[in-house]
Amino acid sequence: MTDFRNLPDLAARALGGAVVHANDELFAEKENLIKPGPAQRSDDFGHKGKVYDGWETRRRRTPGSDHAIVRLAVPGRVHGVVVDTAYFAGNYPPYVSVEGAVVDGYPDPEAIVGWFPLLEKVAVKGDCENAFGLSDEAAGRRITHVRLTIYPDGGVARFRVHGVAEPDPALLTGTIDLAALENGGVVTGCSDAFYGSATQLLLPGRARSMGDGWENARRRDDGNDFVEVRLAGRGVVRRLELDTSYFVGNAPGWASVTGRGPDGDVDLLPRTRLQPDTRHVFVVEGTAGAATPVESVRLDVFPDGGMARLRVWGELVAAG
Repeated sequence: MTDFRNLPDLAARALGGAVVHANDELFAEKENLIKPGPAQRSDDFGHKGKVYDGWETRRRRTPGSDHAIVRLAVPGRVHGVVVDTAYFAGNYPPYVSVEGAVVDGYPDPEAIVGWFPLLEKVAVKGDCENAFGLSDEAAGRRITHVRLTIYPDGGVARFRVHGVAEPDPALLTGTIDLAALENGGVVTGCSDAFYGSATQLLLPGRARSMGDGWENARRRDDGNDFVEVRLAGRGVVRRLELDTSYFVGNAPGWASVTGRGPDGDVDLLPRTRLQPDTRHVFVVEGTAGAATPVESVRLDVFPDGGMARLRVWGELVAAG
């Protein structure tokens, strides 16, 4: 997990992020910044010029800069950002900067104050994925909003804000999905993610296709594949959901789930037969780990195969 891009994109539309303001978007809409997937090339022309899959401002004739504000899907600590200028070759901004802010509730964009630097003004290249890791100081601050500033104008295809979610603990009451990205869960280890990122296991909602889950390569040895997840906090697990929706010919044959906590490892789900294209729900009550608080879980699939979603329903304990 040394590459910050392995961390979830806290600005992603799929997670609930939104572009709440841009001072200019004459050529291409600000909402394109957080669309899923890479930008697509277009050779079409519209009333205002060439159609771009990104955010593009007009040519600036006065001093200044342009900016867009993104409300993160969930507050968190940002470890790096990606400013992707794909297909913007002669109209990309030569420089960008990124700032963060912390504002409770759902403020109007003009009410967001107290911006502080996350990434100082830095040069970027056109038609390129520009990735920037943040300093330890910047990554140590919890934020709710980010502001991307481009100098002086131009187009950006995608803007990714990678980090670890840190929601308001007051919202994590009752039985919650302890593994959910929006609650602070994060993938900390994965044996293989050849076809699909393990982070997608923790996204909200149901998967929309086989490409919206975790899928490893076909194994040709005697081992098995796994994913490790640090939970939102220490908690007692009540039930597990292993969803193989859309994985018809490539679902795992079996799976097990192990919890890890201060008292060691516990079996939350022994090795169990799975069905393809099925949302499996297992009650943990009655197993060896039924009342044992855990801080992380390990999902093992045998011998390999894809899964759409992993849910770990439970309650945080006081120490969590």
